[in-house]
Amino acid sequence: MITAIYPGSFDPVTLGHLDIITRSANMFDKVIIGVLNNTSKKPLFSLEERVNMLTDAVSGLDNVSVECFNGLLVDFVKQKKSNIIIRGLRALTDFDLEMQMAQGNRVVAPDVDTVFLSTSVQYSYLSSSVVKEYARYGVDLKEFVPECVIPQLIDKIK
Repeated sequence: MITAIYPGSFDPVTLGHLDIITRSANMFDKVIIGVLNNTSKKPLFSLEERVNMLTDAVSGLDNVSVECFNGLLVDFVKQKKSNIIIRGLRALTDFDLEMQMAQGNRVVAPDVDTVFLSTSVQYSYLSSSVVKEYARYGVDLKEFVPECVIPQLIDKIK
């Protein structure tokens, strides 16, 4: 059984994230979404809220689960008995940073590989930051985030 880890902060989860998750679920036996508790960032949503939103958003994918983690990603990957990290790429600018992280992870954990998936074209501009900005200005969010996220995002922005 091949398990892959898709890490991120998911503040909030977007349709671009779900695109990568769904495609990964078709490629691997099991996908664990690792929600990072990054103490250097000030997320809009709490760790628990992000985990709950993701859990709701992926409820139809039987081989996908959601967990939170602290510390190094490679430690979480090993703890979950995996050696695959999934990363989504929206644009060439993402590639440089993602490649640096993947190479650093290979130095720390030589048996861990990173699989890059290019985001589907309709989500190539989309980020959690953009979604939060749209929410602040009252833009209809149905093209950007799962339905279950919209009321929580609007409520949080108010």
